[in-house]
Amino acid sequence: MTRTIAIVGAGLGGLMLARVLHVHGIASTVYEAEASATARTQGGMLDIHEDSGQIALKAARLHDGFVRLIHPGGQASRVLDRTGAVLLDQPDDGNGGRPEVRRGELRRLLLDSLPAGTVQWGRKLASVTALGGGRHAVSFADGTTAMTDLLVGADGAWSKVRPLLSDAKPAYIGTTFVETHLSDADVRHPASAQAVGGGALFAMVPGKGLFAHREPDGVLHTYVALRKPTAWVSEIEAAEPSAARHRVAAEFEGWDLALTALITDGETDPVLRPIHALPSDHRWARLSGVTLLGDAAHLMAPAGDGANLAMLDGAELGASIAGHSGDLEAALAAYEEKLFPRSAAAAAGAAEVLDACLGDEAPHSLVRFFDQARSAARR
Repeated sequence: MTRTIAIVGAGLGGLMLARVLHVHGIASTVYEAEASATARTQGGMLDIHEDSGQIALKAARLHDGFVRLIHPGGQASRVLDRTGAVLLDQPDDGNGGRPEVRRGELRRLLLDSLPAGTVQWGRKLASVTALGGGRHAVSFADGTTAMTDLLVGADGAWSKVRPLLSDAKPAYIGTTFVETHLSDADVRHPASAQAVGGGALFAMVPGKGLFAHREPDGVLHTYVALRKPTAWVSEIEAAEPSAARHRVAAEFEGWDLALTALITDGETDPVLRPIHALPSDHRWARLSGVTLLGDAAHLMAPAGDGANLAMLDGAELGASIAGHSGDLEAALAAYEEKLFPRSAAAAAGAAEVLDACLGDEAPHSLVRFFDQARSAARR
C-alpha cells in the first residue's frame, strides 16, 4: 500500500528528508509557504560538520556536490578583544572538519536533486485535521487540502505542526542579534576586512559582542550580539534604521574603530533577531502519523548546530522510514528514540558556547573553548 508523506517546510531539514526518501524510492511532497525558491535570501555561511551535516549529505548522495560549494579559507577563526588585539588566530588548514558553504547554494543543491513537483510553493499551512488511524487532512491558505498518512513538521521555530504534539513554545533567551553587511570590504572597508581576516571573527566582552564572517565576493556579514531585555528590543525595532544603528553602535563606545565600523558603516538596514529556544529536553509522546525535525523539534541558541542537526534529522528519518517498510509507527518511534537525547545534548552544548561568548569571562572563556576543541580534535 502506497503511503503519502507530507513535509511542511522547504528548509534544509525538510528537503533533506525528501531527498533521502527519493534515494530509497519513496515519494513525498514538500509544502512551502514561500512563493518560490528565490522569494527571499537564504542567510549567510554555514559550517557543515563531519559528524552531522556531512553524514546527512552522504546519505543523500550529495556529498560530492557539497564539496564543490566549499568556501576556501572559511574555517579560519579569530578572537579579538575590544581594542582589536588578537587573542587567538586559527588559520584554515583544511582539517577543521567544518567547511563553510553558502546556505542558499546548499539549499539549491538539495532542491535540484528532487524530482520536479516535489516542492509545492505558495502553500501556507492553515490547519490540520486528524482523520483517525494516523491520517490527517492538511489545509492551506490558498483553499487547497491534502490528505496524508505521515505529516512531518519541518517548519521551523514557529512551527504550526508542533502544537499537534507539544504545548512547548519558544521563549526569548535574553540575547538579540543585529544583522549588518559590508560589501567589497577589502577595497571599501580595509580596516574591518583586516580585523575579520579570512573566516570568522569573534570580538566580545561580557554581555555583548561582534560575530562577523567573511563571505565570498568580499562581503562581511556581521551579527551584533547583545544581552538585552525585550523592552529594549522593541524600542530598537520601532526606531528608524539610522537611529537604530546609532543606538546599537552606542553599546560599543570606546571599541576599536575597525570593529565598530562593522555596525556604523553597515550598508543595509539593521535587522534584529531576538534569539528564542525551546526547552533543552523538549520531547513529545508518540502520536500516530506525526513527527517533527529541525528547529520545529529542537530550537536552540545559535552555535553552528541548527542546520547540521536539521539535515541529520531529515536523513535519519528518511532512512528509518525506508528501513521499516510498511510500518510508519515503528519508523517514527525509532527516529524519535535517537532524536531526543541528541537534541538535548546539542541544546546544552549550544548554551555553553553562547555563555563562552557572552558570559562573565568573555573573551577569554571563548579562547579556552577553542583551545579545548582543538585539543580534542587532535586526540
